[in-house]
Amino acid sequence: MNFTQSIETCFKKFSVFEGRARKSEFWWFQLFCVIAQVTGALLDYLLGYSENGAFEWVAYIIILLPSLAVGARRLHDSGRSGWWQILYLTIIGIIVLIVWWVADGDKKKNKFGQPIKL
Repeated sequence: MNFTQSIETCFKKFSVFEGRARKSEFWWFQLFCVIAQVTGALLDYLLGYSENGAFEWVAYIIILLPSLAVGARRLHDSGRSGWWQILYLTIIGIIVLIVWWVADGDKKKNKFGQPIKL
């Protein structure tokens, strides 16, 4: 899956917390999220808004739900519940999540579905 396909898939599945997601789908979308946030912050800066201005908030609101959904699907790929994303609220939890998101998915069917075809 390439960058464009990932963005398209994640926005189409913005509220789908079931199933599994490939590493490429997840990581391309995370790159898009960073680009969106930085672009929003840059626009706010250029227009004289303070930190966390309107454009940055709009970007955040637009990407929040799709980001949570693809994060849950990525955890499902390795047999973990999407609820583990709550660890993101802690420093140590972020490290654990990154390790899980980077890990290979289950090669066989798990409780979240069939493995994703490459």
